[in-house]
Amino acid sequence: MPITRLSLTDFRSYADALIAPGPGFVVLTGDNGAGKTNVLEAISLLTPGRGLRGTALSEMARHGGAGGFGVSARLGSGDSSVELGTGTLAAQPERRVVRINGATASAAALGEWLSLVWLTPAQDRLFAESAGSRRRFLDRLVLALDPGHAHDSSRYEAAMRQRNRLLAGERPDAEWLAALEAAMVEHGQAIAARRAALIDSLGQRLADTPTGPFARAGLALDGFDAGADFVRALAGGRSRDAAANRTLTGPHRQDLIVTHLDKGVAAASSSTGEQKALLIGIILAHAELVAEAHGRRPLLLLDEVAAHLDPVRRTALFDRLATGGGQVWLTGTEREPFEAIGTNASWLAVENGAIRPD
Repeated sequence: MPITRLSLTDFRSYADALIAPGPGFVVLTGDNGAGKTNVLEAISLLTPGRGLRGTALSEMARHGGAGGFGVSARLGSGDSSVELGTGTLAAQPERRVVRINGATASAAALGEWLSLVWLTPAQDRLFAESAGSRRRFLDRLVLALDPGHAHDSSRYEAAMRQRNRLLAGERPDAEWLAALEAAMVEHGQAIAARRAALIDSLGQRLADTPTGPFARAGLALDGFDAGADFVRALAGGRSRDAAANRTLTGPHRQDLIVTHLDKGVAAASSSTGEQKALLIGIILAHAELVAEAHGRRPLLLLDEVAAHLDPVRRTALFDRLATGGGQVWLTGTEREPFEAIGTNASWLAVENGAIRPD
């Protein structure tokens, strides 16, 4: 369901903002630093995780505000609508509060109602950065297909942190270690299986896509063998992990390997423009995959996506997004690059912490 109402309170640059967008394109324009990306970040908090910037919750509260912040949204309309809300209280700036239709809920439960994927300028060099960045990108794609991924990821991380703390002690309890490792295996195998399934289905869709304005990506996973005996690897690696002060095997060590199919080279060796085209191609193919699986596309947040695209690629992007349907939020400093969208859009101007129809 699209967002039909978005409210921000003391979030980043906004003391109070209210948006009532339409179901298709939502275009926010304004100068650099006006607060366009802040709107996308607020929306990204309506799913599990720390949002598209990944910063601490306390950093999201407006300077000079009450100390906490609130983000709420209505999805859909009428009897089929749902109200999602999240934020923090001044007394507990790092404790996230989540409500669904007014009732307290877990952050993982948000994924049952809203699936979204984002693309930001910070991801332009994703393929040349750390494996962790690519892994988080991959998990966001998985989460849009299967909300249960958030639960397994949080339980796996919690068990691994406890195991690491236990191994740091002088005489760790063997039974406790075994229990924690069993939890890591249970949730870790679920994580790895979902990732592998996505790589297979998304990779096949990309390979079958005709050559066009956006480069086709080849996808693979590296760094963890899901078919290996994970239980034995954890138990046998306790001394090594204790010395390293971290767990050295598991799905948290996986990496997303991307290649430029048409050139047969690693994405990291491609030009910046080609890497951007590869990312866009992945996002578009993934949105179509989600639409087939769930009957609806994920909500897309595309920050400054048109900035480095030539007119041909921009038009191709907007045409493909329009054909696929669903709600797409776009930002840019000027309106001109988005003119090809036409009248099928909610046009919003952002300036000095305020948002108005444009």
